[in-house]
Amino acid sequence: MSAKDTKAKVDETIDKATEKLIDNEMWISLGSGAIKIVAIMVITYIALRLGRSAIRNVFKVRSRSPLKFTERRETTLSKLLENVLTYVIYFISLMTILSTLDIDVKGLIAGAGIVGLAVGFGAQNLVRDIITGFFIIFEDQFSVGDYVRIGSAEGTVEEIGLRTTKIKSWTGELHIFPNGNITEVTNYSVHNSIAVVDVSIAYEENIEEAEKVMQELLLALPQKYEDLVNPPELLGVQTLGASDVVVRIIAETVPMRHWYIARMLRKEVKLCLDEHGIEIPFPRMVMYSRKDEDEIHHREEKQRRLDSE
Repeated sequence: MSAKDTKAKVDETIDKATEKLIDNEMWISLGSGAIKIVAIMVITYIALRLGRSAIRNVFKVRSRSPLKFTERRETTLSKLLENVLTYVIYFISLMTILSTLDIDVKGLIAGAGIVGLAVGFGAQNLVRDIITGFFIIFEDQFSVGDYVRIGSAEGTVEEIGLRTTKIKSWTGELHIFPNGNITEVTNYSVHNSIAVVDVSIAYEENIEEAEKVMQELLLALPQKYEDLVNPPELLGVQTLGASDVVVRIIAETVPMRHWYIARMLRKEVKLCLDEHGIEIPFPRMVMYSRKDEDEIHHREEKQRRLDSE
């Protein structure tokens, strides 16, 4: 190709580009499409806000009806419905934007259906996770806010989805479990908890007197601590140690407050025993120096000589 032909083609390309740039219909079409996309995004945002508000209001109204869910389950279902609503609205918004850009949405959906069917055969774990997640929520095995143990992880349930469950331990770690891998769960938040406190008393003390003092204290504690369901119970002597008598106290508390009540019980019992002069034993160590040992040995020898005389 000659230089003249090349120059002609370049000029032709530039002319076509210029025509496109000054084509009013093209700019009107682009502007109209941009306005439509912005409008779709605004409508999506408004729909999400209204939908989430509607879900929350529905649960508020339901909480005042005679037939109620537990607060735990309402929180779980509310978050799940909000997540499902978000996915649905985002999907509709995406399809609408693609349709605005003159992309064949029907063909895309049909193709996605075929691909989804093919992926479904290979994604058995995903299907198992979703089915297990559905039954976890349906059977109310545990809910958002519950304190549970799954495997070696223990903590508060942060989120329950159809595919994964998130648990946050008290030290801050976030554990994420595929629902299909959850085979055994221990839920600590369903029933009342029990606080167990062992108190050591010296052998030199009067055990009956110590028990009487502690019993009077325990009967007055429910008025001081609302987390106590019933007055703590003094079971009696638990073990006889090398230097102490161990007395056991148990207390029924509202769910997950047994650790706090156990700490408060130890404090109250310690103050009470100190007030009545009852000793809690502590380790003692007696040390002898070499000089003291020689003096003791010398005295023993002197005593033996006196005895022999």
